[in-house]
Amino acid sequence: MRRSKKERQDRLKQTIGENPFITDEELAQEFGVSVQTIRLDRMELSIPELRERIKYVAEKNMQDEVRSLPIEEVIGDIIDIELDKSAISIFDVKKEHVFKRNGIARGHHLFAQANSLAVAVINDEMALTGKADIRFTQPVKENSRVIAKAKVIRSQKGRTIVEVSSFVGSDLVFRGEFSMFRAPSAEKEEIDETRN
Repeated sequence: MRRSKKERQDRLKQTIGENPFITDEELAQEFGVSVQTIRLDRMELSIPELRERIKYVAEKNMQDEVRSLPIEEVIGDIIDIELDKSAISIFDVKKEHVFKRNGIARGHHLFAQANSLAVAVINDEMALTGKADIRFTQPVKENSRVIAKAKVIRSQKGRTIVEVSSFVGSDLVFRGEFSMFRAPSAEKEEIDETRN
C-alpha cells in the first residue's frame, strides 16, 4: 500500500530524527521510492543532507567532550564518545582518499581515522601514540563509509591501551591496538610545580 506524500514525509522526518546517519539511498529503499523523491522531500521539510546532519550532531555532542586534541584535528566525524571508555567516528571515503588507478583507499587515511579516535577518547590534556599494532583486513573502495569504534582496554602508569576496529557495513576493514602515553596525575603535578 502506497503512502500519501504527507504520510511519507511525516515518517521520513521521524526516521531521520531517530537515525540522523541514515543515507538517502537507505531511505529510498525503506520507503519504496526513488532517491530523488527522498531528496525532494528532505528539501521541502528543510532537512539537511547527511553530511550536514553528521556535522551538526558531531559538533553539538563533542564541543566540550574531546580534551586531548582540537575536534577539527580528528579525522572523520566523531558521533559518540565517552572519555576513557569508547568512541565512534564516521569517515566517508572520497576521490581524494583513493589511488587513481584502482579506486582503493590509501591506508594512511584509515590509520589516521583510527589513530585520531584513539587520541580523542583519552580524558587528558595530552595524549600521544607510543606504539601501534595495526592490520588492514580488506580494501576499502571510494564512496564507502568507514565506521571506526574505539574501546579503552586498560590504563596504568601513564599508559592507555585503546583498541580500534573499523567497519564498512558489517565487514571489518581495519583493526589496531594503540598504546597511548598520557601525563599521569603525579607527573602532571610535578610539571605544574616546576612551571610556578
